[in-house]
Amino acid sequence: MAFIDNVLQQPTYGWSDKAGNLIIPTKKQLFTEAFSRVNILRTRKNWISAISWLMATCMVPFLLVFTFRYFSLPLLGLLVLYSMVIMSTQATIWFHRYSTHRAYTFSHPIWRFVTQNLVLRTFPEEIYVVSHHVHHAKSDQPGDPYNAQAGLLYCMLSDVNHQSITKDLSEADYTKAAGFLRHTGVWINSYKAYQKWGSIASPVYTVGLWVLNWSFWYTVFFLIGGHGLACALFSGAFFWFVLVRAFNYTGHGKGQQKHVDGVDFDRRNLSLNQIRPGLFSGEWHNNHHLYPSSARAGFLRFQLDLAWLYILGLYKLGAVASYRDSKKEFLQKYVFTR
Repeated sequence: MAFIDNVLQQPTYGWSDKAGNLIIPTKKQLFTEAFSRVNILRTRKNWISAISWLMATCMVPFLLVFTFRYFSLPLLGLLVLYSMVIMSTQATIWFHRYSTHRAYTFSHPIWRFVTQNLVLRTFPEEIYVVSHHVHHAKSDQPGDPYNAQAGLLYCMLSDVNHQSITKDLSEADYTKAAGFLRHTGVWINSYKAYQKWGSIASPVYTVGLWVLNWSFWYTVFFLIGGHGLACALFSGAFFWFVLVRAFNYTGHGKGQQKHVDGVDFDRRNLSLNQIRPGLFSGEWHNNHHLYPSSARAGFLRFQLDLAWLYILGLYKLGAVASYRDSKKEFLQKYVFTR
């Protein structure tokens, strides 16, 4: 576990005390850590932590323009749909099931690129993927980058405080960390470039793809519905960016044991199968912890899985070459034997 224990940059307040107990930092400690991690004047190696907050900051003008110039109930409805369903489902498809767990493969890189850019970009793959491997290895234990037992703010600020990789990895450990992302198409830094920038992803690639993605989608939204629609959907992306951090807290029972018999079968951690994230984005989180490499997480009859339907649809079209589906194994182990 040495690599997993050390691949993420430890916050100044630490993961655990000398007795091995989770350290729950104060609000002051959390915000102090956050602002130090996004300070690129202190070190350019903070760029990967700062980029997501920069993206969010750049979305604020769209929110203000929508609110004070283009607001209408129909556009508000589209904002909610884009944020709660479309953005959420794409995140499950791309960041969760493909980028982290490789639950399916694409038949050609063009389909990978299309899936990656189905929606507005809000944070780099690196921030999500590496830390999510750690989350699965250390769920609800000290070192879990979004441990719900440390509180809501701990989770809300985790993208900058806990999810960046260590800046002084050995070349062997850096190669392991970079291996988490090689299949995604992200431009990978050499070890020498990592030592300069403190990241796996190339800054040129990350910023360049961000600019191209936003330019493309603003143009599409404008051509469909003018500036009003474009500002509304950019605002929806902003709300998703903020609210998704709360899922890391609520999806693990707000740090408490809240499993429901007959619904949540994995009792090794605090993860839950929640109705809204499940129906809106296929995020049946307790099922996912049971079978993280499965392209489907909706195993029971009522568990609609929009992310799985997208993957299956691409498979039928020949765009997805292969996938893993653990539904049969789940039913045999947890349902048919009861």
